Amino acid sequence: MQIPYRIGFGYDVHRLEEGYDLWLGGIKIPYEKGLAGHSDADVLLHAVCDALLGAAALGDIGVHFPPTDMAYKGIDSKILLKKTCELIRQAGYEIGNIDATIAAEAPKINPHIPQMKTIMAEVMGLTSGEISIKATTTERLGFVGHREGMEAYATALIMKRQ
Repeated sequence: MQIPYRIGFGYDVHRLEEGYDLWLGGIKIPYEKGLAGHSDADVLLHAVCDALLGAAALGDIGVHFPPTDMAYKGIDSKILLKKTCELIRQAGYEIGNIDATIAAEAPKINPHIPQMKTIMAEVMGLTSGEISIKATTTERLGFVGHREGMEAYATALIMKRQ
């Protein structure tokens, strides 16, 4: 029996370092440090990609966009998200909704969430009402609390096309 609904979970983490831009949810946020990585290191979009790929049992972001491939060096993660959505639809699924959380001590994320939702909805072919983004701190605990990095968690619901 084929179940028409599937859920997936995604997680990503990157170090905060000087000399990088801070990209979250497809937008550039002013801050003295940015996230370091092979691509633009957008932890939110990477977590969403992994949630979608996991829901469809298509592996993870590293399988489809490996950090060893120089074609993805410095790439805009919105491109990775768009390609991930195409993979999901090619596999016969539609995206129901996304629920994500960003853990960061600074800068303040909440003022940027409406713009993130708008950009992500455009890239994914969804409405902003189908995307939930929340932000939290770790109460100054761990690497996030010490402002050494950021992490993001995401869940995705997909449905088999009839």
